[in-house]
Amino acid sequence: MKLENRVAIVTGGAMGIGKGIAAVFLDEGAKVVIADVNREAGEKTAAELRRDGRELEFIECDVANEAAIKQMVAGTLDRFNALHVLVNNAAIGVYKPVLDTSTEEWDRCMAVNLRGVFLCSKYSLPHIKAAGGGAIVNIASVHSYQNVGGTAPYAASKGGVAALTRVMAIDHGKDKIRVNAICPGWIYTPLIQGIFAGDPDPEKAKAAVERRQILGRLGTPEEVGQAAAFLASDESSYITGASLMVDNGMTALLETW
Repeated sequence: MKLENRVAIVTGGAMGIGKGIAAVFLDEGAKVVIADVNREAGEKTAAELRRDGRELEFIECDVANEAAIKQMVAGTLDRFNALHVLVNNAAIGVYKPVLDTSTEEWDRCMAVNLRGVFLCSKYSLPHIKAAGGGAIVNIASVHSYQNVGGTAPYAASKGGVAALTRVMAIDHGKDKIRVNAICPGWIYTPLIQGIFAGDPDPEKAKAAVERRQILGRLGTPEEVGQAAAFLASDESSYITGASLMVDNGMTALLETW
């Protein structure tokens, strides 16, 4: 129960990695608010995870909307009277080269993936400080550090998340707030399932990716959740400004033969 009596917000918590993080946090004793722009999925996840007396609330929120973020933070405080942990997980994938990316696509990707991290942190930091300190965990990506072609908006946004993580760690250590990032690799989420579904043979596409992984499989959202729980807890009390690769060794591998 490494997060007992902690209150945590998980953005993008309705599905995928966010849902996995919320589930692990609840298992570790936290009180959790999942924030998501998808009301239907958010309410379904809340009903699924809210069992055995575990305390969880769903708040509808588009992290590109500053007013909605203010309401989300206020709603968390109204419900649980404190805030100790923020997980900035909400993100979208825009995988295109620069020449094929519209200005609107670029701006939306930055608004959700990077501006959202900035705004959620901006309005959460004072309350985490008031609680005596805590942690922010930003979900970055292997694309923050290593890249493939055709991913310009997404890679740029996630590179920004890694840099922002380091700067916030420097600025807020004096407030007893640790800020770290997780860089997931291939995690089997609805987003990744959608990528495979775009292939003529989705199962063959999935198997091809699995063969390239050092451990021979894709990761699970709960495995990212375990890493997030570690970084949110006192077990990582001397870790800040770091990026933890939860990527099956993807960024360690130079090339395959």
